[in-house]
Amino acid sequence: MAENQTITIDGTTYNLDELSESARDQITNLRVTDQQIAQLQQQLAIAQTARGAYAQALQKELEK
Repeated sequence: MAENQTITIDGTTYNLDELSESARDQITNLRVTDQQIAQLQQQLAIAQTARGAYAQALQKELEK
């Protein structure tokens, strides 16, 4: 027998099967949004690293 899936929100655990379709849709929306935020954070880290490298390259050029 499969166990029911649950989600914990603000310290309260909910059985997904007992939530309304609208509530389940909002949980899906939150999960997708969280994934997008994580992806954007990774892209920002890459851009910040590249910016640092460009700034170092500029500093070396200015010291010539």
